[in-house]
Amino acid sequence: MKIKASIQNNVTSVKMLIPHPMETGRRKDQSGALVPAHFITEVTASCGGDTVFRAELGPGVSKDPYLSFQFDGAKAGDMLSVSWVDSKGESGKGEAAIAAM
Repeated sequence: MKIKASIQNNVTSVKMLIPHPMETGRRKDQSGALVPAHFITEVTASCGGDTVFRAELGPGVSKDPYLSFQFDGAKAGDMLSVSWVDSKGESGKGEAAIAAM
């Protein structure tokens, strides 16, 4: 997972790229069999123990989702933690320090 977080004028901007196949369950493989659905269902970001972003995703989101959001109340050097859960119960986490601009 790639995460970039920067703060300017007390507003933290976050950009993240989550590597994931995001299969809809409707695509067929070369033999004609359906590829089982496998997509991220929830993404959560927290900073300083507070949840600053939460999103529910579905099969309509493309492979390797790119998400961007902003929040206030953080300081340069604070750690931003991002986690996701998918439709198969798998999960992932990532962290990034908030950089000053």
